[in-house]
Amino acid sequence: MQFESLLSMLIVGAVAGWLSGKIMEGRGFGLFGNIIVGIVGAFLAGLIFPALGFAVGGGMFASILHATIGAVILLFIVGLIRKA
Repeated sequence: MQFESLLSMLIVGAVAGWLSGKIMEGRGFGLFGNIIVGIVGAFLAGLIFPALGFAVGGGMFASILHATIGAVILLFIVGLIRKA
């Protein structure tokens, strides 16, 4: 993995985690937690969306959208587990 791809993955994860924290009413985990949530959310969306036949396209905006949707799903699941 090259440095540029690692850096872009961290940036996309940070933006997606921040956006998902805003969408889910402040359920974020801080800067590093949001990066992790964004990266894991992107991985989760990468598994779920192709199985459902949903594609968001390519590029940076599509990557952020993809990761944000996955991070929102992840934060929702974490919220359900916390309540239980």
